[in-house]
Amino acid sequence: MATILYCFDLPLDSLDGLEETHWVIRPPRGRDFSDEELRQLLPDAEVVCTVYGRPFGDELMALAPRLRLIANYGVGYDNIDLDAARARGIVVTNTPRAVIAATAELTFALLLACSRRVVELDGLIRRTPGVKPQIGRMDYLGFDLEGETLGILGYGNIGAAVARRARAFGMKVYYYKRHRLSAAEEEDEGISYLSMDELLARCRVLSVHTPYSAETHHLIDARALAKMRPDAVLINTSRGAVVDEAALLEALTAGRIAGAGLDVFEQQDCASAGLSVLPQVAMTPHTGTATTSTRWAMALEQLAAVRAFLSGSSDLSRVL
Repeated sequence: MATILYCFDLPLDSLDGLEETHWVIRPPRGRDFSDEELRQLLPDAEVVCTVYGRPFGDELMALAPRLRLIANYGVGYDNIDLDAARARGIVVTNTPRAVIAATAELTFALLLACSRRVVELDGLIRRTPGVKPQIGRMDYLGFDLEGETLGILGYGNIGAAVARRARAFGMKVYYYKRHRLSAAEEEDEGISYLSMDELLARCRVLSVHTPYSAETHHLIDARALAKMRPDAVLINTSRGAVVDEAALLEALTAGRIAGAGLDVFEQQDCASAGLSVLPQVAMTPHTGTATTSTRWAMALEQLAAVRAFLSGSSDLSRVL
């Protein structure tokens, strides 16, 4: 019987019998364990189920000498110190499958908000309740997605899901990743490869889907933004620090690119004051997976990883 510690308020009433075969510790409904509570509980834990946005580093691992598995609720795992986990022989898993559709859909929600200037128009009508806004025929014009070019930076599962939706809108889809797909795969996906510099220069919309690492930190910096079209829109639903937020603010303010749709920010889920006042920026507070069915599916995928690990199965989404 293993001791399984859930750090957060899980959106599942039942763990499908896991409690009958293992000792499961969960916080009271409606809240997560505090840092102090977590420290007190870690010494007995063999499995820790944690959540994106909650750091789990070497200091906490040192408090859990029996720890064998960290199961992360979320596709990103930059909240976990992988080097420390590797040194301690701890397996780390995530939930990559459950998040795909919801994140791709929010990517398109942000894209449509930018292409049709929804933030500006929403603000306009809210400022004049009961009065029809006076908009000229050539005011607040957006752009059609049909026939436009979408560049996908980082072509994994979510990037591929975005590509499928883009093709349904009639967009021409290009991509860049370190390891190019085969010609047959590109044909099957209906996409074309460009170098990163070509992707930046040619595409009206750039959608970022790269995981965060030291290598991708500020991948979209002032130099990259300078290569983009002046009518380009940047969408980021991956990780905030992949984009240099100060450089993005400068590019938007100077009109070097036309707009941005952001679900993630350098300061966790918190936009800078400069970005917050720009009407050409559509923002959501890191809610790419915020649908009822997706949050449940993530919990079930995390639970499946725990079950697989404890049964000795290799059928789990392992990142380490």
